[in-house]
Amino acid sequence: MRLWEVKDTVDQAVERFCVGDDYLVDQALVPFDIEASLAHAKGLAKIRILTGAELRKIEDALAELRTLDAAGKFRIRPEDEDCHTAIELFLTQRLGDLGKKIHTGRSRNDQVVAALRLYQKDRLRAIAAAEAALADALLVFADTHKEVALPGFTHTRKAMPSSLGLWGGAFAEALIDDLAVLEAAFRLIDQSPLGSAAGYGVPLPLDREGVAKTLGFARVQNNVLYVQNSRGKFEAFLVAAFVQVMLDLNRMATDLIFYSLEDLQFITLPERFCTGSSIMPQKRNPDVLELVRGHSAAVAANGMAIQGTVANLISGYHRDLQHTKEAFIRASERTLASVSIMARIIPGLEVHKSFCASGCTPEIFAAAEAIRMSVAGVPFRDAYRKVKERVTALGPQDAVEHLRQVRHTGGPGKLGLEKTRKALDRMRAQSPLFAVRP
Repeated sequence: MRLWEVKDTVDQAVERFCVGDDYLVDQALVPFDIEASLAHAKGLAKIRILTGAELRKIEDALAELRTLDAAGKFRIRPEDEDCHTAIELFLTQRLGDLGKKIHTGRSRNDQVVAALRLYQKDRLRAIAAAEAALADALLVFADTHKEVALPGFTHTRKAMPSSLGLWGGAFAEALIDDLAVLEAAFRLIDQSPLGSAAGYGVPLPLDREGVAKTLGFARVQNNVLYVQNSRGKFEAFLVAAFVQVMLDLNRMATDLIFYSLEDLQFITLPERFCTGSSIMPQKRNPDVLELVRGHSAAVAANGMAIQGTVANLISGYHRDLQHTKEAFIRASERTLASVSIMARIIPGLEVHKSFCASGCTPEIFAAAEAIRMSVAGVPFRDAYRKVKERVTALGPQDAVEHLRQVRHTGGPGKLGLEKTRKALDRMRAQSPLFAVRP
């Protein structure tokens, strides 16, 4: 029997339809619901709904449940509907009537938001740590290969001289910008929903600020109705932040696939990150990188699913919001997995300097030749036309020496990797994404 029923009257087909896969999705939220339930119980003790002895019994039961969950021995059943019901039933089985008191002053509406917020903060921290590790790897790669010249491309055609250092530094900077977006998302959601109940408060002197502090939230989400109205909105913002990360990983993965083509061979992907073919013995397929690209599209789709779900709802809770939970969890899992695998791939890349150098064919120095002529006094547009007329006559040039001459800020000859490193270190030192919870 469900928590909200007086007698068992729900049609089983209706129950299956309403629960769907929610009981499976909720397994990821169990440790966070336990944490929120513990804080709520302490709040109830503070206003004397629970005695000190009752609180200790609840604490012991929740500690037992945490151990069971960590060992994989606590599973949510379809008839439980969700983790919140399963946890309350566990407490009731262990503690009898005392277990039934845990829900005083609380609705599943604020309970699920609390568990989700804690889960979201945890996932943001994990993604940020993996992203910083990837930025570290890219900075090492960029510094090691800062004078490995290869052609830069526009329109997927050779354009001007570039370097692997420029490539690695570009993505390191991009990831630091992505960390700033993740931090903004973290600061947005770092507010406690507990005490808002179903969205209209309760006639109890709940210490919402004390519960928020216990759970490590920066503040209370003040308006109790906004707690429910922000569900889906906050998830959409979070996934939009993930999309920024995944867009950069998508491009990085595509570059690596391109650079490792047999026709270019600028790099070789680590063999342990490649797969084979069931029919072609020679194949070394970049499946991991292709799946990173696929995850990028899937995360964007998760965000669209959330936005579509919350559109056109009146204020307050609606069962539609159940779908935002799975979409967010899938998006966070895909993002974390993608960042983590890319952080392992970068250090294992094998660079082929000779192929990179041979790719620097004479025509990619055409713009530099036009600029050289304009410095000598020829109007640039005239120089451009003269060079264009004799592009095929350009001879080989020293690509590395060319890179050394591009010494303005951020150019191949002045990458500014030390500034990027300082920005990453500053993010680690100052951002709440990297703060250790007391």
